[in-house]
Amino acid sequence: MKETDLSKRIKELRVRLGLSQDELATTSQLNLRTVQRVENGETEPRGDTLKRLANALNVTPNDLIEWTEQEDRGFLTFLNLSALAFLAFPLLGIIVPLALYMLKKDKIKNIDYTGKRILNFQISWCLLISLSYILFIGSVIFHFNIHIPQVSFAGFGLLELIMISVPLILYLINTLLVLINAFRSYKGIQVVYKPAIPFLR
Repeated sequence: MKETDLSKRIKELRVRLGLSQDELATTSQLNLRTVQRVENGETEPRGDTLKRLANALNVTPNDLIEWTEQEDRGFLTFLNLSALAFLAFPLLGIIVPLALYMLKKDKIKNIDYTGKRILNFQISWCLLISLSYILFIGSVIFHFNIHIPQVSFAGFGLLELIMISVPLILYLINTLLVLINAFRSYKGIQVVYKPAIPFLR
């Protein structure tokens, strides 16, 4: 959130209500110097200070914060592409986007919507890919006796082919969804990551 934008918003609302800085300080139960520093962009109001100022200006804290959010399609595009870190290691597809999301949370429009959907999908994908690995390793170690048609290709039986192809398909789907949604963010269109378990709402 840019301090200059927030300070402008607070000053604009104060003037609109016909309040002096001293009157705003009295109404919000803050000292005059704090109000002056906020309006001059010298400090960023948080927590209780933000709530007091919002109440005195007859708005909610979210109204002040959302007003200062900036549109940045480039960062949203980068946020989507950061999920490709899963190609190096599955958990990085969660960790890297999460770090970027927390860095810019409440500072960019639609980052909350985009970030949560990326994370929900990547968490769901990690669970699914982990399950496929567990099944694959389990089938090798315990030699699951599954009655399936005797089909082979390149020395692999049908069960082995399935166990190998499922992770590859999951990786392909993840990659395509990331690229598609990166393009959607670049164009200013909301992302669509489905199917996914809504861990974050």
